[in-house]
Amino acid sequence: MVNKGFDKKHITVAEPWEVNRKKISELGVQVTTDNVEAADGADVIILAVKPQVAKTVCNELGQKAFKDDSAPPVIVSICAGITMSSLKQWSISKSGKAPPVVRVMPNTPALLGEGASGVYADDSVSQAQRKQVTMLLQSVSRSLEWVDNEELLDVVTGVSGSGPAYFFALVEHMVSSGVKLGLSEEQATRLASQTCLGAGKMLVEGSESPSQLRKNVTSPNGTTQAALESFESSEFAGIVDKAVRAANDRAAELGAELGKQ
Repeated sequence: MVNKGFDKKHITVAEPWEVNRKKISELGVQVTTDNVEAADGADVIILAVKPQVAKTVCNELGQKAFKDDSAPPVIVSICAGITMSSLKQWSISKSGKAPPVVRVMPNTPALLGEGASGVYADDSVSQAQRKQVTMLLQSVSRSLEWVDNEELLDVVTGVSGSGPAYFFALVEHMVSSGVKLGLSEEQATRLASQTCLGAGKMLVEGSESPSQLRKNVTSPNGTTQAALESFESSEFAGIVDKAVRAANDRAAELGAELGKQ
């Protein structure tokens, strides 16, 4: 956010661990250990906590931070699986007001400003708040996709939220195979990493579909065709589909389990 020009004076981070507070304060933003202090006067609250403690934090904000004589701020939650209904119920103020909530499913490349995020908001979030949240999320996400219903965030989890791990696992096995066939681990790692980086740039910066890009690099009866046929014989498409569905289903289960707290 700081790198994208947000005013440091308007950013306050509540962080319980001293080592993290010190690191964050070096950016020039305000830091505190108190969630209520951080939320005081805020237009947007980013809920970036473990799902298991989300209820406790929301209860604290609803009962202590949200003033009865003013509109509550919009809560932007990146907690995996926690449903909008749970977040609103947990965050109700003393006067019975529930805050507007935006749910976001980001992924770890956001650490480099290269994230992919799925976003959902209901009608309680105003257009001005949507614009504000979009600007905020664009500071860490290259791809920002607003979805039409909340259940699709579980699909986003399966595709992009958990997706970096699938990618790292593929590179890990490519390196291992290269080493078994004679390359050093360093050589195989550099080759596999740069190959994936270059391929990713072709996807993001080019205009052709993944399917067409695959066809472009596959010569008839060539080395790539041999590799792809091996993938196909191992039911690669089914393996990927099963993995994405497993992540999707687990996200839904987490929401149901944590919502019962």
